[in-house]
Amino acid sequence: MKSVYTDDPREQEAAMQRHFNIRLNMFFFSAFAIFTVIIVRLAILQFVEGPSLSQQETAMRVKEVPLSPIRGSIIAAGGEKLAYSTPVQSLYITLQKDYSTTTDRGKENRPEALALADKLKEVFDKYGDPNATKMTKEEIIKAMDLDYRLNNGFSARRIKIDLTKEEVAYFLERKNQFPGIEVVEESIRHYDKDTVAVQTVGYLKKFSNASTTEASDLQYYKNIREQKDTDPSLQYTETELVGYDGLELYYQEELRGKNGFKSVPIDPRNMATGIPEVTPPVKGYDLHTTINKNIQMVAEQAILDQIDWVHKNPVSGKTHPNAKTGYAVAMEVDTGNVVAMASMPDYDTNVWQSGGIDPEEWNKINKNYQNGTITPYSSGQSGHDFGSNVLLGSTVKPLSVLIGLNENLFTTNTYYTDRGIAYFGKNDSSSVRNSGRRAYGPLDPSGAIFHSSNTFMVEMIGEKLYSKYGADGIDVWDKYMKEFGLGVSTGVDLPREFLGSLGYKDKSETPLSRLVYASFGQNGGYTTMQLAQYTATLATHGKRMQPHLVSKITDENNNIVEESKPTVLNEVKFKEAYWKEVISGMKTDVSSAFAGFPYDFARKTGTSEQYAKGENRDNGVFIAFAPRENPKLAVAVIVPEGGFGAWSAAPVARKIFDAYDQEYGLDGVPKKAQNHIVNE
Repeated sequence: MKSVYTDDPREQEAAMQRHFNIRLNMFFFSAFAIFTVIIVRLAILQFVEGPSLSQQETAMRVKEVPLSPIRGSIIAAGGEKLAYSTPVQSLYITLQKDYSTTTDRGKENRPEALALADKLKEVFDKYGDPNATKMTKEEIIKAMDLDYRLNNGFSARRIKIDLTKEEVAYFLERKNQFPGIEVVEESIRHYDKDTVAVQTVGYLKKFSNASTTEASDLQYYKNIREQKDTDPSLQYTETELVGYDGLELYYQEELRGKNGFKSVPIDPRNMATGIPEVTPPVKGYDLHTTINKNIQMVAEQAILDQIDWVHKNPVSGKTHPNAKTGYAVAMEVDTGNVVAMASMPDYDTNVWQSGGIDPEEWNKINKNYQNGTITPYSSGQSGHDFGSNVLLGSTVKPLSVLIGLNENLFTTNTYYTDRGIAYFGKNDSSSVRNSGRRAYGPLDPSGAIFHSSNTFMVEMIGEKLYSKYGADGIDVWDKYMKEFGLGVSTGVDLPREFLGSLGYKDKSETPLSRLVYASFGQNGGYTTMQLAQYTATLATHGKRMQPHLVSKITDENNNIVEESKPTVLNEVKFKEAYWKEVISGMKTDVSSAFAGFPYDFARKTGTSEQYAKGENRDNGVFIAFAPRENPKLAVAVIVPEGGFGAWSAAPVARKIFDAYDQEYGLDGVPKKAQNHIVNE
């Protein structure tokens, strides 16, 4: 390779000059390229990204603080307000300085805030409601949130709700003396003082509590908290009251409406500066429910009366002092409208009015604040802690016979000889008897339902299903149960619905044993709502209607936003002869409870057994629909530890049917209207 260096000095100098020129050209080219990139980038920032960056800058200098809207009302079928909000004036403060104990400036300013608290207390004491509990200085300081435990610096803090006219006038006239103080119109929630369907209506609690819980049915609020860049009209405040159960929770979005917001200019320290702009809130929608207040109150009182009755009057030779709770659901057969939903005992939902509850009040209601008609938690507990989803007992027998007929295990003309006891299992090692050890002799399917024959169900259905399908008979049974709404969601518009206790799936027992006990109602526990839907499905000859509690939703001008319509969830196809055979057998003797009832009606009592403290306890269960032809209303009643259903549960159903007849008419003619004409 030839060297670039030579001995000639002039030649060396020329070579070095060439290298220098090359390096200089490369330097100028690189500088030009870098400068070009910078110019292009500046142009992009100026003309392309400039508007969005300007918006970001503005957003950093202006914060949107939400103002809670007035919540919509929950209205009974007759127009009575079951839950409603009234406007109140509240006092808020937006901190103008740093008062926290974590900074030197905050410590220096702190005495100003404490002096303001003293001044606020003086005003509250002088002009506040003399009958209300007076706020302490400590409570005022806590509400001011000087150390930002609950809010950012620019967020308004609520100091006091429901100001008197005198307090409002005082602060409005002296705004210059109270920097950052504002009087804001809010709302306070009220519930019907007659305590109408309180567990169904639900209650409210603070968003700060709802959004931090791990409960799956409150995940909605947790998601809201985690959302970023939310529309200001949908942002929640920490102190805002939100639905925590019942219709208040299920229809939270519709009831809430859209909050207004205050656009607050802030400085680099995140503190408010300048005059805020206010966009007013939008009121929430109103829910018009299918609950009829008169029928509901009759149902609630009927349960309490019947619990008292079984405490004092012997049934089957003894009183039932452990009956302490009761549940009833009344559902229209053709529409799915739930006209009554009683879970007793109940309580006054107004204890939640402030978004929390006093510990003493909580101790009074913590066992009866949940809806026992759709959950197993009940309104309290019976004497032996039985929940509300008791075993079906004999109320399952109409469905058992339908299954037997449809599976061709027997026909409508088959006669079975009832000897009062049925044996099953290996070497007939197990047995089941009829109630009272009765033997009914020859029975057709209808007669087996009428006499409530356990032995018919065991030998003609439980054992035969096992003979036909073996262990797969469990799945066959399960399929039929769910087609009638037992073991699946009813579709009711309420949260926390329990799907039932499917004892026939307990693999600790043999498949035969499970089918045998399921056949006469001792291997599946369901809610009162599920029983009501099941009863309505019998009444419609197989159409399982979706129950609903809200008939329509309207805006503040009473315009209909949404309207519910009858919905068939599924339809069970059986031969008409099977329906007639089964329903003709639904004529259990309940003459004591239904004496003088002017309609022919289909019914079935149940007395499910549950073991506790050394013996089986009887739960009262009753289902019925009326009239038998062209049925209008289905009713289900459960009284845990109430004894035989004919005595503990049936009287409750009778009063519900009578109340419905007065309001709407079981024959389509409201009797209260007729009575009004006669009286005139």
